[in-house]
Amino acid sequence: MNEEGEDWGPGSRSIYTSRAPQQSGSRSGGSGHAIWNSAIKLSPSCGLPAAIGIYQPAEIVQYFKCQLQEDTDVATAVAAIRTLLEFLKRDTGETIQGLIGSLKDATGTLSKVDSSVSVSSGGELFLRFITLTSNLEHSDYDKCKKMMSERGELFLKRISMSRNKITTLCCPFIKDGAKILTHAYSKVVLKVLEEAAANKNFSVYVTESQPDLSGKIMVEALRNRNVPVTLILDAAVGYIMEKVDLVIVGAEGVVESGGIINKIGTNQMAVCAKAQNKPFYVVAESFKFVRLFPLNQRDVPDKFKYKADTQQQNKDLLEEHPWIDYTSPSLITLLFTDLGVLTPSAISDELIKLYL
Repeated sequence: MNEEGEDWGPGSRSIYTSRAPQQSGSRSGGSGHAIWNSAIKLSPSCGLPAAIGIYQPAEIVQYFKCQLQEDTDVATAVAAIRTLLEFLKRDTGETIQGLIGSLKDATGTLSKVDSSVSVSSGGELFLRFITLTSNLEHSDYDKCKKMMSERGELFLKRISMSRNKITTLCCPFIKDGAKILTHAYSKVVLKVLEEAAANKNFSVYVTESQPDLSGKIMVEALRNRNVPVTLILDAAVGYIMEKVDLVIVGAEGVVESGGIINKIGTNQMAVCAKAQNKPFYVVAESFKFVRLFPLNQRDVPDKFKYKADTQQQNKDLLEEHPWIDYTSPSLITLLFTDLGVLTPSAISDELIKLYL
């Protein structure tokens, strides 16, 4: 049982029930569930239909992109979960099984727009959370859907507090006068450094992070928060490592072994930190925990390595640069998550709790 008195642990189960068919003429189409139709009048919120009839991927993509535009601080996975929750609320279907199938299709659509690991893992965890409950034992579809929506709201509320929890756990590990190295642009790392800077003096080195130079975004954000920061070349990681006291990076995904998938260049930074005995810390929300067990770079699926548009254009991947790499658990000191401060070896246990 959780703190709200709901059962969502390993013993919970997913109930697939249906309600009696609606009277004829209530809705066109014979599939009986959640489909979007462009003829439906759009709501004021991001262009999503007020009621969902026949499923059109373009509309869910539009809503997802609107979430990212309206809230630039939101994680892509959170925007995806918001989209799925709104999809759930506006569904006009007849069966829970059909609704869940449609939600899975919607998750797949979002993954084709944003190929990050967190969108896939966040969508899967959202579906499991709203369905793995013994309370879905009503034969009435509307009651089941209401419970799923309430659990979806609870899930979204919890993950929205993740960064604050991580910040509270990680800040004590940043000492006054420390020199910190980080990689690329991570909203979680930025939050941690911003909070730590309120009470401590330290300086930060940020890699420029080719090929998109996202490190420059991080540098600008830190300067706006009056945090001393220096931009360095990706190739200067080994050179600068002897000057720093610790490394803090974010993660696109945390895998079953306790390793991470993150922006290309993270692995070499971890190797350098290990060689010079510098602590390598990872900050990541639990919705980024993904059921993958790569042993090396080749084991990471191509759908995560390359941008979605690259894959859709059927480009020769041998000619493309991967955007992420895999960092093994042996190179990681600690992971700071909303579930607590974890060693890499503890990740598998937490994944089992989340997915089973």
